[in-house]
Amino acid sequence: MSIEFLLTSLIIVASPGTGAIYTIAAGLSRGGKASVLAAFACTLGIVPHLVAALTGLAALLHASALAFEIVKYAGVAYLLYMAWQTLKEDGVLKVEAKADGRSAMRIVVDGVLVNILNPKLSIFFVAFLPQFIAVDEAAPLARMLELSGVFMAMTFVIFAVYGLFAAAMRDHVVSRPAVMAWMRRTFAAAFVALGARLALQER
Repeated sequence: MSIEFLLTSLIIVASPGTGAIYTIAAGLSRGGKASVLAAFACTLGIVPHLVAALTGLAALLHASALAFEIVKYAGVAYLLYMAWQTLKEDGVLKVEAKADGRSAMRIVVDGVLVNILNPKLSIFFVAFLPQFIAVDEAAPLARMLELSGVFMAMTFVIFAVYGLFAAAMRDHVVSRPAVMAWMRRTFAAAFVALGARLALQER
């Protein structure tokens, strides 16, 4: 496995994005276990993009302007919804001493949707990943699965680190209503900014 692939994947994963922000929000509002669950959910949301790439659906998305626009604006709409939910006291940043089954399921669903509705991931698997598969590769499918597995593992580990760090700072944040209100506005603004960036994304 090339060092170029590892370094490029690290940059892509570590760069602030919807999944990282969502995981950090989960850590701040619900604690360490919730942040790890959010990291897992965001990683799980990568799987449909991998399956789409393997079956050719991602190539169709990349080639079809209409399909790309539909997925893109669905993602934009969901990020705006996440921004609205973040501003509400019972939304994404709802402070909970202990997450129950219903809130845990909500963390998973939101985390999966955050990445499913991100067409850039499909483009990643169509345009970026194949560059690291040699033309004379004996088993290109197995190689793609291997590289995808590494990318997903990096996603989970880095997001979990982000979330656990946020969870460690949780007591300093949730005990101060003014700070929590500021955090809600900050995260909501981040989701809006990411939505705007996605809206400007070209194929």
